[in-house]
Amino acid sequence: MTEDMSIETYLAQGGVLTNPANVPPRYRAELLKLMATFVDSELAGAAGFADIINEGPGIKERIAAARIVLEKTDNADRVLRIMGEFGADTARYATHHPWTARLERNADIGATRSEHDMRLAVFNYPLEGWADAVVMNLLMGRAVVVQLAEFALVSYQPLAEAFRAIAPIEAHHAELAEEGLVRLLESHDRAALQASVDYWWPRVAASFGAADSRKFDMLKGWGIRHTGNAELRTRWQAEAGAILDRLGLKAG
Repeated sequence: MTEDMSIETYLAQGGVLTNPANVPPRYRAELLKLMATFVDSELAGAAGFADIINEGPGIKERIAAARIVLEKTDNADRVLRIMGEFGADTARYATHHPWTARLERNADIGATRSEHDMRLAVFNYPLEGWADAVVMNLLMGRAVVVQLAEFALVSYQPLAEAFRAIAPIEAHHAELAEEGLVRLLESHDRAALQASVDYWWPRVAASFGAADSRKFDMLKGWGIRHTGNAELRTRWQAEAGAILDRLGLKAG
């Protein structure tokens, strides 16, 4: 960046930042919001899945579920450490919020966030048994893969590097869920699995946010975002829908 170039111009031309001290206030606020949403969603997701581990039908499934809980918590910690560089109180973060809190199954909150934290709305809904958890993990796992491909381009370089390291781990979680769903289809009631797909599909879709986000142009100018919510949602719908179609299930 040249001496006579503003940070905003530098970012608009594809520049990256590497130090919290150089980050403009509004950029900092939006970056922290992005990080908090990821961390809170990972911790809430891990907490919800932890409760379901012992419902796994076999040792292999329980080991996979325990690994997912461990790795999601570790992924949250990786980003939380970066938040700490911006002044977040990381010491009390993991215990301050009720990560296991959930709404009623039939609640309809759209994309509304929790009153306690920044988790995506989908993580406010409870899991109903092992099969339901596998379906949710597959659909949300594929959404996370799409979202992380976007986040890995963020203009704050340490965070982009963290997301690039996290991406293959989260992709593997989606693969484990797909493998689990294949096994369930061999013995489980297909109609019940389709009901879980129908339940989770619109809730996962809502996690991409509004199609016409008013802040998107600003975020794109700063290099925090690059692809619109509608395009990301469409990408997820195509990828997740193709998996369901291959397994003989229908997208919601």
